[in-house]
Amino acid sequence: MTNIPTDLLRTLVAVVDHRSFTKAAMSLGVTQPAVSAQIKRLQYLLGEDIIDRSVQGVSLTSHGEVVVSYARRLLSINDQIVHLGGASAGPDLMVRIGTSSDFVAMVLPEVLRRFRAANPTLRFNVSAADSDTMTRQLRSGELDLFIGLTAIEPKDARDCWTAPLVWVRGPQTRIMPGERVPLITNGEPSVHHRVAVSALRAAGMEWEEVFTAPVVATLSGAVSAGLGVMPITRRRAIEGGLIIGDDLPLPPLPDLYSGVFVREGGPREIYEALADDISATVRRLIQVPAKPKAALNLLASKDTAA
Repeated sequence: MTNIPTDLLRTLVAVVDHRSFTKAAMSLGVTQPAVSAQIKRLQYLLGEDIIDRSVQGVSLTSHGEVVVSYARRLLSINDQIVHLGGASAGPDLMVRIGTSSDFVAMVLPEVLRRFRAANPTLRFNVSAADSDTMTRQLRSGELDLFIGLTAIEPKDARDCWTAPLVWVRGPQTRIMPGERVPLITNGEPSVHHRVAVSALRAAGMEWEEVFTAPVVATLSGAVSAGLGVMPITRRRAIEGGLIIGDDLPLPPLPDLYSGVFVREGGPREIYEALADDISATVRRLIQVPAKPKAALNLLASKDTAA
């Protein structure tokens, strides 16, 4: 039987996740020609093309899609074998956590303090960025956990719950029918911004970005000052004392989804235990019922693409 070296599969997954042979080479610490040679060798062993050369960029053939799916599963099993006996963290274990939510970023320190009290040899590295960037970092192995919002209900999350989105306005803010909507958001590539713009575009309404900032507190100040309207989760609107603009001639906003994602491979028991601790803490604070244990176990057993 033909044996497929795991390093070839890891190279393929890196190329797909980074959407670039050059970026994959940088992440793997090898040269771009070496990556090309490994993909060529993998295709030779498989006897069929997995990269579609007829289109620009990195695109998989139908056979390649299946290969990547199996490759992720095999690499996960490989990494779990490597970490057998490592259920208790070693002194060098760094857990890299990313979030696109400033609320989660505020909650994390206390969760990590408690978790490290039970696992004193753990170290943490926490970073914040937009959801798209962090999702790519999770898939490429640059992050171990990611907590953030998505516009589509995730199928590969360890846990997730809905986050209804609303428009908020200041006390004196009014928008007349046909008037250009003054928009206050985090800007691109924020999921709040994309969903709001998509809703306005679908309703045939014009808008202008009047205030852009990365922090919700700053944006809320602009809303309260009457500079414009902002998309935000209903819970944050109520907590912040903001006026929900149901009386404005604006299109309704769809629900977002808040998810906790764990990367493939590594010491999964530690990652999953921390992910469950974060989920439980956030759910308690936002008063969302805990997901039944059986459902969590079902999610844990699913093959993820993260």
